[in-house]
Amino acid sequence: MVPLNDTAPAVPIFPAPSRVAIFRALQLGDMLCAVPALRALRSAWPQAYITLIGLPWATQFVERFSSLVDELVVFPGAPGFPEQEESEAGLPSFFAAMRRRRFDLAIQMHGSGGPANAIVSQLGATACAGFIEPHEAPAPGLLAWPDTLAEPRRYLALVRALGLPAADDTLWFPLTAQDRAEYAALEALHGIEPERLVLLHPGAQLPSRRWPAARFAEVADALSEQGWQIAITGTSHEADITAAVLGAMTAPALHLAGATSLGGLAALVARARLVVCNDTGISHLAAAMCTPSTVIASGSDTRRWAPLDRELHHVLADYPPCRPCAFRECPYEHACARNVSVESVVGEALAQLAHRMRTHRGAPGVLHMRNTPAREKRHAN
Repeated sequence: MVPLNDTAPAVPIFPAPSRVAIFRALQLGDMLCAVPALRALRSAWPQAYITLIGLPWATQFVERFSSLVDELVVFPGAPGFPEQEESEAGLPSFFAAMRRRRFDLAIQMHGSGGPANAIVSQLGATACAGFIEPHEAPAPGLLAWPDTLAEPRRYLALVRALGLPAADDTLWFPLTAQDRAEYAALEALHGIEPERLVLLHPGAQLPSRRWPAARFAEVADALSEQGWQIAITGTSHEADITAAVLGAMTAPALHLAGATSLGGLAALVARARLVVCNDTGISHLAAAMCTPSTVIASGSDTRRWAPLDRELHHVLADYPPCRPCAFRECPYEHACARNVSVESVVGEALAQLAHRMRTHRGAPGVLHMRNTPAREKRHAN
């Protein structure tokens, strides 16, 4: 077993590969946390053709990070992988297609080992690398799961275990001209005032990771009363959650759920003064865009998923005995969420805003402090 340390061995343990498969069939936040490791692999192996085996949505990820990954192969799903239908039906043809590619190296970057290693072992690669659980046999390229490391640093440790340099743990999300144009159109249409913009993102993929919508509404009202422009963000599938927040608010707010592409959302985050959110993909997007955030972490393992920069990103969490949580729906009255108060979130958010942006607040409870041509035209009609 390769030891975990911060110093790469003198030479790589595998010859430089021509074809590499990386198995990581996970969502946006998980993929952003893997970017430092992917960046290190590309730096070490600039000529390698790197295939990501991931979820269907990751087409966007591969397009965005084409400098790091060359193509996406969609993982068909399997028992033990709840991100998709847990069926074996697509596995035989998938494994046959992967073996025909004759990968030099297959890297398991999905998790701690076990079922993920079983998938990677059947890709037909000359060599495999990844993490292993205590019951799995050690071998070159296999690293004991580093349970105490943050997610980006786990995969950098794996890269170092391959004998490659890997030190930069910063997240990254490149913006395109199209992203910036999308944001500009959004600003004009909705009267966004970036100098006082605060984004509230009440959604998360798992209900157990969501702080109550009514509490987000209270936070939004409190920040609006202090002169900040509030925008509620989310995906189109989270419209019921964002609508619940807006319905419980007394102050006005912009409703931007479903109004942006992923790149447009990143450009919006980059212009905001603060993001208030659950521990979900947008918290990692805020980290990548270096935008301050107040993160309410319900259920998740904060050692693993909290942003690395604790000055820029403030995490609020409660730790009942049932944490970290493996449930989709909390069976224990959601104590970890209920025990994070509105007052504590408002206090953290205002402290961050006061520390970095002292002069941009507007009048209490006012959505728009300056006119824009698009809004004037709508009001005229």
